[in-house]
Amino acid sequence: MSGNIRTKGGRGRLGSTLSGLAVAVGCVLFLGGLVWGALLYQPYSVPTDSMTPTLDVGSKILAQRVDGDEVRRGDVVVFTDPLWGDSPMVKRVAAVGGDTVACCGADGRLTVNGEPVDEPYLRPGPGGRIIASGTEFSVTVPAGNLFLLGDDRHTSLDSRTHMEEAGQGSVPRSSVVARVDAVVWPAKGLLDRPTGFAGLPGGISEPGPVMPLLGAVAAGALLVLAGGAYGPVAQRAARIAKRRSAGAAPGTREKVGT
Repeated sequence: MSGNIRTKGGRGRLGSTLSGLAVAVGCVLFLGGLVWGALLYQPYSVPTDSMTPTLDVGSKILAQRVDGDEVRRGDVVVFTDPLWGDSPMVKRVAAVGGDTVACCGADGRLTVNGEPVDEPYLRPGPGGRIIASGTEFSVTVPAGNLFLLGDDRHTSLDSRTHMEEAGQGSVPRSSVVARVDAVVWPAKGLLDRPTGFAGLPGGISEPGPVMPLLGAVAAGALLVLAGGAYGPVAQRAARIAKRRSAGAAPGTREKVGT
């Protein structure tokens, strides 16, 4: 009988319908976002401090599964290579096949095909000067390969330490398994794309859909919670209204079902 009170004028039935619709849409967004995200992204833990200050050791990152052919200069990538220990490593792409990458110019910057590159993520060295590498080098990257550097150029073991090996320290594009899009712990959000490489042929890559995915998951969770809360809230509101009605007309008996 109390159900007749809640549905008087169709208001209760409309609320229940909207509540169910919110839960259904919320489930689609929440589960769809999780499934899509699991297909596109792989979580990793940063194994060393070679990418500081961009990525601290132990940071939890989300990396989009991409083909090595999609990688651009400046991307931070996850890769595996037998000559590097055959375990997942995280480095930044400094140059691609056909590039001549060198260091350092008169101002201490890295050059790619003779063009100096701004790298705002680099930290000062022991002397307080920011330089792209403590050791000089000049390498022409073989076709289909990538020259990889850590952001902490003073401690990173990267392509510079493998220059005596095949490919002069570069790795095949096929070694890349993912491109880092976001840092989830500590929560830094999206990884900035380095604009210093933007003027070179091919430009820089665009961020993946990590933020829309997280937004869909969050919106879905809110809709499910809001829709699920409607029933208890509506019942409580009806009980309060009933008590107030009874208090306003003492000695009378409320008619139920009319």
